[in-house]
Amino acid sequence: MAAGGVRPARKNAPPREDVLVAAMATIAERGLDGLTMAGLGREVGMSSGHLLYYFGSKDELLLRTLEWSEAALGTERRALLSRGGTARERLAAYVDLYVPDGARDPHWTLWLEVWNRSQNAGPAERERQAAIEGAWHRDLVALLAEGISRGEFRPVDADRFAARMRALLDGFSIQVAVGLPGIGRGDILDHVREFVDQTLAAPPV
Repeated sequence: MAAGGVRPARKNAPPREDVLVAAMATIAERGLDGLTMAGLGREVGMSSGHLLYYFGSKDELLLRTLEWSEAALGTERRALLSRGGTARERLAAYVDLYVPDGARDPHWTLWLEVWNRSQNAGPAERERQAAIEGAWHRDLVALLAEGISRGEFRPVDADRFAARMRALLDGFSIQVAVGLPGIGRGDILDHVREFVDQTLAAPPV
């Protein structure tokens, strides 16, 4: 599933997962502004009161939906990082999974809204966001360390390089996700390939 993909609901899925599936589908089709508790309730056959009982607030619904989407991406990310091939090939696959498909990518739309609302979030919510970020970071650090040990990458500090690389990815991805003209998904991939060639790829022997 691409970074902005939406998984179909499973038959006999628990009610909360039905809601998360419907929330992602609504965001994909109508954007975050089109997501209301009343409209979502009609989609899943629940009242807005029942949704508030399950989630407490729209902020909590958004964070739960992001966590659910990230769980699926995490499974896919771990699978692609554990497959055969060079570390450089798997790094390209990591980047491909990371960046948005285009403007209003539902996964990135969720992230942007959660980041925006995090200014007023409590410590527990911030820790949940940090846990999601941390999983992406740790997997990238491990991949970089493997590439360094195999001589594919230069001997850099994997943790510091991963932080810089994800900052680069986030900066470009936000521009694409909000639909700024002049940059697209292909541009991000080109910039990252150039960055890796200049700063990480081991020189030829």
